[in-house]
Amino acid sequence: MEDTGKGRLAVIIGGGNGIGAATAQVLSERGWKLAIVDRDLDNAQRVASELGGRAWHCDVTDSGVMTGIAREIAATYAPPHGLVVSSGTFQDSTVPVAEASHDDWDRLINVNLAGVYHAAQAFGPGMAERGQGAIVNIASTAGMGGSPLFAYGPAKAAVINLTECLAGEWGRSGVRVNAVSPGVTLVPRVRARMQAGARYRGNPGDSMALGRAVEPPEVGETIEFLLSDRASAITGVNLPVDAGWAAVRGWMMYGGTRPVGA
Repeated sequence: MEDTGKGRLAVIIGGGNGIGAATAQVLSERGWKLAIVDRDLDNAQRVASELGGRAWHCDVTDSGVMTGIAREIAATYAPPHGLVVSSGTFQDSTVPVAEASHDDWDRLINVNLAGVYHAAQAFGPGMAERGQGAIVNIASTAGMGGSPLFAYGPAKAAVINLTECLAGEWGRSGVRVNAVSPGVTLVPRVRARMQAGARYRGNPGDSMALGRAVEPPEVGETIEFLLSDRASAITGVNLPVDAGWAAVRGWMMYGGTRPVGA
């Protein structure tokens, strides 16, 4: 099968920065046309300008706005073949759950879970009516096990489950729905927090089989694969891109992984 987008249109929600922007770069290199949707319109326009796409402003928590953008994109270009839902917000605080803010809970659930659902509602039915399409939701390894991220983790776990539900909903209509769960990925915001000594203690790479964190283009390459015809029999999966974090969680109580000969 061809390894390019062949001029197909991909909508990247949250494409103005981080993993979304890295994915846009990969898709552009493979021949995809791009619609970049982001709450930060300036960043969306920057990415779209660099890659020959077009930008839209959207708050993913507003289902009506999301539906309107889906209609605009279809009228401006064509109905999209691919949808990447990379919008999300970090949980900065790891305070005990008894001290956690209800406002933070609402914000994290609304952006990280409801936003994915709104995107699916806006774009998925049209794909199903046309009998083709591929959706990739960005979850997280935080949704694959316990952590002190009491809102972010559950929201991402729900994204993984929602992905499976949607795969069943639209599979007979020719629409594939998958999730990607990045581990610690060195997007600019994460690099800045690591340099400031915030969020992580020590080197996150110490908890991964490969001994390093994930680079944004590595996630983008995985997303491009799942959107492409090369993944034509893959739907309803959650694919970790985590440098082996999930594989070695059980090693941590024994002192962690080690190089050969150590």
